[in-house]
Amino acid sequence: MITSEPVGEWFWEPSPVSGATESRISRAFGLLTDVRNALAFLGLVTGEGTGSVVLSDRRGTARPLFELHDVPVEAGAGFGPGAGALPLLPGRLLTLSLKLPGEWTESGVGRRAEKLFTVRVDVWGEGAVLLVLSSYADAWLTLDLRERPQPEVAAENAPRLAAALKRISELTGSEVDPGDPTRHARPTAEGFGDLLAEGAEYDDSWGTFEVPGRWRRLMTLLPGSAEGQDYESSTEHPVRYARVRRGERVLGFLWASVGDAAAGYEPRNAAGDAAFAAGVPWLLRLRSLRARGFGARRRWKRCSVTGRTARRVRPSNPRPMRRLRWTRWKNCREGSEDANE
Repeated sequence: MITSEPVGEWFWEPSPVSGATESRISRAFGLLTDVRNALAFLGLVTGEGTGSVVLSDRRGTARPLFELHDVPVEAGAGFGPGAGALPLLPGRLLTLSLKLPGEWTESGVGRRAEKLFTVRVDVWGEGAVLLVLSSYADAWLTLDLRERPQPEVAAENAPRLAAALKRISELTGSEVDPGDPTRHARPTAEGFGDLLAEGAEYDDSWGTFEVPGRWRRLMTLLPGSAEGQDYESSTEHPVRYARVRRGERVLGFLWASVGDAAAGYEPRNAAGDAAFAAGVPWLLRLRSLRARGFGARRRWKRCSVTGRTARRVRPSNPRPMRRLRWTRWKNCREGSEDANE
């Protein structure tokens, strides 16, 4: 399963960087590149990713002095012109980050996500440096996020994560500091604690936190207030659903209940940020249909119009959905790849 918030994080504090601003920024770019290469060597990262740069005054971080987001990063390249010459003065903070696509395996079969890891380097104007690695998958855990045992999956993938953490410690010359426990798992210096032995902190963290969390993220992308404008976002009735695609890649699912006034869009986390962006026009279309008084069957037919960047695939037959606390929607095929990622 792929989450929108980290399953776990790890921190390192390399030696402070002195000298000219250019040397400090160059060191930060070098750390990002070294970590990305280490993850790629272990087969965890499969692309260059996208980078972001933010320069802020620590007295007012909410209003950056400079920001550049989601720039495609080519091998050996920086984050665009000017990023290496930013005025990193005392009292300022420079944050460089990478979103990295990657792969894990299940029964020897490769699975891919557009954001499997993020790497962040914070550099203070006074010279201090902090490196953070975040993971967005449960492939390293002995229980998945619905509390189903998966020791074989963990055995395939956890050793590579442990090797990556060790290698980053060698690169930075500092010991790894596991982050605080998250809603999903407890990070350790070698990866994660054994949930089969320890037990999960929360029942069904996927349904309790992840599903409503990404729904809230979707709502922030829509203009205006959502109160009273949308169809119900949860149902206990069977649903019809359609895959929303860009090319051959599934970005998410458009769904509608056959038994009540519930309908919506569910992003597929493994597709990355594009999954959330693809849902915006569909949710606005559903909102417009509700305002015009369309019922369940008519809204499904009206939403089946082909779009330029996302198209509908033949709807499924209605199937019953198991009631799940806080879950707004899930694919009727329990445990399917599309539903969980």
